[in-house]
Amino acid sequence: MAEPMMKDDAGRSGAPLIALHQVTKRFPGVVANDAVDLTLQMGEIHALIGEHGAGKSTLMRVLYGLYPPDGGHIEVRGKEVKINSPRAALALGIGMVHQHFVLVDRFTVAENIILGAEGGPLVDLDRAVERIEEQAEGYGFKVDARRRIDDLSVGEQQRVEILKALFRGVDVLILDEPTAVLTPAETKDLFANLRALKDNGKTIVFISHKLDEVLAIADRITVLRRGKVVGETTPQKTSKEKLAEMMVGREVLFRLEKPAVDAGPPLLQVEGLNLAGKLHDIDLRVGAGEILGVAGVEGNGQGELAEVLIGLRPPDSGRITLDGKDITGRSVRQNRRLGCAFVPEDRHERGLVLSMTLWENSVLGQQSRPQYLGGWGVLAIKRIKELATRLIKEFDVRARSIGNEASTLSGGNQQKLILARELEDDPRLLIAQQPTRGLDVGAIEFVWKQILEQKEAGRAVLLISAELDEIYELSDRIVTIYEGRITGEYSPQDPPEKLGIGMTGGRQAEREAS
Repeated sequence: MAEPMMKDDAGRSGAPLIALHQVTKRFPGVVANDAVDLTLQMGEIHALIGEHGAGKSTLMRVLYGLYPPDGGHIEVRGKEVKINSPRAALALGIGMVHQHFVLVDRFTVAENIILGAEGGPLVDLDRAVERIEEQAEGYGFKVDARRRIDDLSVGEQQRVEILKALFRGVDVLILDEPTAVLTPAETKDLFANLRALKDNGKTIVFISHKLDEVLAIADRITVLRRGKVVGETTPQKTSKEKLAEMMVGREVLFRLEKPAVDAGPPLLQVEGLNLAGKLHDIDLRVGAGEILGVAGVEGNGQGELAEVLIGLRPPDSGRITLDGKDITGRSVRQNRRLGCAFVPEDRHERGLVLSMTLWENSVLGQQSRPQYLGGWGVLAIKRIKELATRLIKEFDVRARSIGNEASTLSGGNQQKLILARELEDDPRLLIAQQPTRGLDVGAIEFVWKQILEQKEAGRAVLLISAELDEIYELSDRIVTIYEGRITGEYSPQDPPEKLGIGMTGGRQAEREAS
């Protein structure tokens, strides 16, 4: 294990531990980082925020040696350095934990932590376990170094990733969207760990779009917009609203008035739904004018539930009815014609064909309808282009031309196009799966407004999201899902900690024990 950096005069005097000067990074057609200046002090938690595509992760990947800079330079402890690989970054005491963990599931905690840092052909695993657990205890981490990764929760796996970096002696730890897949309780534990690391002199870079969390954990905050630094502040001098305005360049609404609509009779009813190994006895109902939120840590059956409901997968058993009609096992096309709209989790894989034009994408899934067909079954191109022009205007999709490929749009504009297409035919039911994933605060505001408009129009909305803020802001009722089972029903007035119990199977475990 590399020895931790010693606190030298630079760290004690207040001079930056790390300084990025005029760092520029270009990709074909895009300047991801435009002459960025950034300083990191020893023993601070520094939040890096900005819209999707603002350049946050790119900048940190330059610092970690994953991307070479196209301009500017980096100083570590006052000396200019060249960081051309993660190995070079680690040698300088800089580590990074990515949003998607890089762990070997069948290995133990200790085996994962020492992997790549064994120091020779012979490994004393018992001694490694001892050292890892000693180090973990010193930082306030609870870990059993002999457990296998596939036996750990997501929060515990993240702890292993952090310990893996600390084992290599890093003093600067970059965390990219660290709370994206954590429950409220796991987030609370992570923050306690980060504060302990800070108290031990470690520097944390916290990349996030969750502004409440940024204000709760950060000492300093740097805001990027379109690859440039637009400001630096502290939680004491700013607010969620001010940060959002810095990120987007305009005022953003975080609380939207929920339409006063009483839920009508059930439009969607799900009874005893099963899918081998994925879904178990799912019962749901969503009324007209109601938004039902499904909350859970990712990978607990949410994706399979959405796929079964829209018709991408047939269930093994159970019954699904839409407005009184049995739609169990029907195809996507049949469900669409009965009034079911779908915003998929992955807009690139399921929502759009990126190599096709905007006008072609505007009619996907609806192209066989009579209004879009001309003579001899050929597409009525003129009518489809008129449709695309209208949808792009109504939903404020920022595009130069309807003839542009969908790949040229930002994530937020891609999502607007999908929403415009799905809502065009006034559906009875909207299934929205992770509808704001990867979007900036401005695009999130727009999507939320569209979902609330569906409620106001008397439609049923099934909202599946890993973002608790989104679930709370939009839902009339909330259910939690864990390992393919509905584990509890809650009110939007219930605290996040209560939902967290259901998200980790607690409520279900209580019922089974009683």
